[in-house]
Amino acid sequence: MMSAIFISPINYAALTVVGDLGGELAEPYLDAVSAQPNEFSPAEKWALPSPPTFVSIAAALPVHTPELTPGAVSARALNLPGIPPIFIVGDDELSRQWLSLHANKLQRTGATGFVVNVTDLSRLQSLNALVPEVEMAPVSGSDLARRLQLTHYPLLITEKGLTQ
Repeated sequence: MMSAIFISPINYAALTVVGDLGGELAEPYLDAVSAQPNEFSPAEKWALPSPPTFVSIAAALPVHTPELTPGAVSARALNLPGIPPIFIVGDDELSRQWLSLHANKLQRTGATGFVVNVTDLSRLQSLNALVPEVEMAPVSGSDLARRLQLTHYPLLITEKGLTQ
C-alpha cells in the first residue's frame, strides 16, 4: 500500500526544465517566487568609461616616495614565497652605481625595477639606459616601505630576503 503512494500519478507531474545557454536570464522564472530584489537579481548596469587607447609612462611621473631615500640597507631574511624578484632604485648617483654593478644579476634573475623617486621621463629613460634588458617602471614605494619596514634603497627583494 505504501508503494502505491510513491508512484501515484501526482508524482509524475510535468517538470519545467530551464536551460542556461548563456543568452537568457533566469529572472523571469524566478519572479513568481519573489518580486523583491535579492541576491539572484541582476546587478544594475553601469556604463563604464572606455579605456584610453594609449597609456604613457610619462603620465605616472613624477614619483616621489618620502619614506625612501638613498642609503645603506642591511641584508635580512624574508619569507615571501612566490614573489618575483623586485629591485628598488631612484634617480640618484647611488642607484646609478648600484644598477651598473648589479646589471647582470638583475637580468639573470628577471627582476623588475620600481623607480620610487624620479621627476620626469628623461631621467627615467637615463636609468633604463643603464640596464636596457631589465624592465623598470615609476612606482610609489610607500606601501612596500611600510610593509617591509624599508627606509633606504637601492635594494633587491627576493622571496628569501632583501639585499643591497
